[in-house]
Amino acid sequence: MSNIIVWAVDIGSIKNGNFGWCRAYSFQNTTHGESISDLAEGVAKDLLEGRRVALGFECPLFVPITTDPNDLTKARNGEGNRSWSAGAGCGALTTGLVECVWIFERIRELAKMAATPVLDWDRFQGGEGNLFIWEAFVSKDAKGGSHTDDATTAARAFWSKLPNMNEANAIKAAHPFSLVGAAMLRSGLSTDVQLLSQPCVVIVASGVI
Repeated sequence: MSNIIVWAVDIGSIKNGNFGWCRAYSFQNTTHGESISDLAEGVAKDLLEGRRVALGFECPLFVPITTDPNDLTKARNGEGNRSWSAGAGCGALTTGLVECVWIFERIRELAKMAATPVLDWDRFQGGEGNLFIWEAFVSKDAKGGSHTDDATTAARAFWSKLPNMNEANAIKAAHPFSLVGAAMLRSGLSTDVQLLSQPCVVIVASGVI
């Protein structure tokens, strides 16, 4: 795909310096940073300049609402032993919730009507939206030495899967509750309530990229 910029965010405590991002114009052409403000401003700038953006967060963005209440905290299909409901997953989920809302609010303020977010790859590829939201899953053997390293690994994993993102989707859930959809609604970035029940593409980065 032409004219696409991939952004990836390694979610973590801003105060403790555990936040990092990567902007990838191609697999090799990347820039990095640790400021959440610079991230939001950079995404908004890309959108205002007519670029199409794929923005990924390394935290659980949707969870399953199972029929059987005994399975309500069960791992999503594809997570293995790194369940969203385990300690590390819960921490990333709750941190990601507030940081996603902050980022989306800032993008909305800066980009105005230029931001049209979607979770569905086919819609994005067909030109229905210019801001594709995806989930990054950086496994243990792919972890780098810093938060920007992890964000870079996630962004490059996304690039390596283009354009077949639906086939590359590694994690699924029946009857999903979209946390990132709720964040978009709360921030005013979207008014589409159908986002609440839509999963997103999850790209797993395994091994060193």
